[in-house]
Amino acid sequence: MDDSRAKRNTRLLAAGQALYGSNVAILVTLSGLAGGYLSPDPAYATLPISAMVVGTAASTVPASLFMRHTSRRRGFMAGAACGVLGASLAMSALFGHSFALFCAGMFMCGIYQAFAGYYRFAAADTASDAFRPRAISLVMAGGVVAAFVGAQLVAQTSEWLGPVPFVGGYASCIVLGFIAFAVLSFLDIPPLGHDERADSGRPLREILTQRPVMVAIACAMVGYGIMTLVMTATPIAMIAHDYTITDAAVVIQWHIFAMFAPSFFTGNLIVRFGVMKVIGAGLLLLVGCGIVALGGMEWSRFLVALVLLGLGWNFTFIGATTLLTNWYAPAEQNKVQAANDLMVFATVAVASFASGGLLNGFGWQAVNIALFPFVVVAGALALWFAVKHRSLV
Repeated sequence: MDDSRAKRNTRLLAAGQALYGSNVAILVTLSGLAGGYLSPDPAYATLPISAMVVGTAASTVPASLFMRHTSRRRGFMAGAACGVLGASLAMSALFGHSFALFCAGMFMCGIYQAFAGYYRFAAADTASDAFRPRAISLVMAGGVVAAFVGAQLVAQTSEWLGPVPFVGGYASCIVLGFIAFAVLSFLDIPPLGHDERADSGRPLREILTQRPVMVAIACAMVGYGIMTLVMTATPIAMIAHDYTITDAAVVIQWHIFAMFAPSFFTGNLIVRFGVMKVIGAGLLLLVGCGIVALGGMEWSRFLVALVLLGLGWNFTFIGATTLLTNWYAPAEQNKVQAANDLMVFATVAVASFASGGLLNGFGWQAVNIALFPFVVVAGALALWFAVKHRSLV
């Protein structure tokens, strides 16, 4: 198979990932703080981030169906437009001091995230078997740019349109969304033909009950859920311990860098060592995050813990995505990808809301203690599968 088209699309999707990731870096850093500013109860400070994740979970299936009946290109452009609208609503909410409108804006940003979640699958769908792991990794590597652009935009723009705090950051999200819309318009991914749309393949239940698919989805849910649980609470915990927004932005910057920088070689690691070993390494890194974070409240501990968290997410999530893509036919891709992302982001929604409740009710240590049982369950499942099915991994 000639991968020239796949490589061009991968570059564009990596650029889209960089723009979307910069957007998310701003939202993650500021939205918990903005939620605390607007909310009548500190326990609800992370509710706007939860609203974004609920928007993602609610939109994964409609987004997939929309792209199945139109095209990936139109879907990704529609997603970027939703990001622009969501950031605009968030700005209006801050000026009008409306917590409900702010949550609505974040819900719209979640729709953008739902579409962006398919960037990695879009790269895989047109790639050869040999190029597929690298295509997924290279798209995810676009987030490396986001680590630095997002943090700098938080530091430089969040107070631009004062005296209302944080508004400038959301103005930056609007600009990023417009640029993403333009970049994604150049994608060249053929839409499904009439026969392909008519043929939906095997029943979804049959696909999802395959053991490799079950393991892939479970590990993706745990990896993404834990990452969200800890990351969402981090800026709020740091501000509560007298660190500045810039201090928190730097920690989030290096966290996002660690999330995406390994993507330049994660695909090669999967090819060389096998997907289950990479997933296992990711779960061990998540354990390391919890151990470091429980050791104290020093800025360096926040930094190291969040770097380990990012690395663990990368290995776990890219590994799980690669495992999943090997176990469905082209005619089944939309419904399987939608089901996967629905379950993953439903988990993320619960984790983001639980993060605020745990932090407000029990403190930073409780947030980190909560990750261990989930890692143990995922690790046991992955180990069982790797031992039982050596020939598949």
